[in-house]
Amino acid sequence: MMKAKLVYIDVCALSRPFDEQEYIRIRLETEAVNLILSKVREGNYKMIVSPVHIKEIDDIPDMIERIELHTILNRLGDPLKGNMMKIRTRAEELIVSGFDIADAAHVACAEMAGASFISCDDRLIRKCLNSELAVWCGNPVNFCEEEGLK
Repeated sequence: MMKAKLVYIDVCALSRPFDEQEYIRIRLETEAVNLILSKVREGNYKMIVSPVHIKEIDDIPDMIERIELHTILNRLGDPLKGNMMKIRTRAEELIVSGFDIADAAHVACAEMAGASFISCDDRLIRKCLNSELAVWCGNPVNFCEEEGLK
């Protein structure tokens, strides 16, 4: 059996289904996130969860969204395994190169895991693409297209 590919979905992407769905882009990204999560459920992908996810989700003011996201992480996520000092050092390098603290931590965790990094934040994706990252980076729709998910 083939080993499941690793994905690291940041909180803005995981939260997409909770956003107002009036714009086509948001609906497409919501569908893409739901498709990726369905493939995680089927065992085609493994979703990596880091302490950064937990901290960010704990800060979401909407209780229903917070509970739903924690449930998704608990049911579908695999905890990040890795040297936290290496992750911290890498995150600090990313901060120096212009990443926000939380974004740098997410990206460093994805790199440590060797997981594709999925986000709906265009600015963050641009930064990732302009940096020398060790992993694929893009939005959920791009990921689904690239992977040929249906």
